[in-house]
Amino acid sequence: MTDFERRVLADLATLKSEMKALIGNGQPGRLRRMEERVERHEAVVQRAIGIAGLAGVMLTLVHLGIDYLKIRH
Repeated sequence: MTDFERRVLADLATLKSEMKALIGNGQPGRLRRMEERVERHEAVVQRAIGIAGLAGVMLTLVHLGIDYLKIRH
């Protein structure tokens, strides 16, 4: 076996171990953990958008109520 072949086999072994760490070897790999973090982040963002929308509606109702009381008196 030549030096080149040994180097190629060593690089392939390194690549294989890196792929197992990335994809997972029976356990969730780094890629799956990153996907889970992105999913949690998206859920938080959607929740924040909903809360901001609700706060906008509530603020509008308060302003309408204030305007109604001003007109009435």
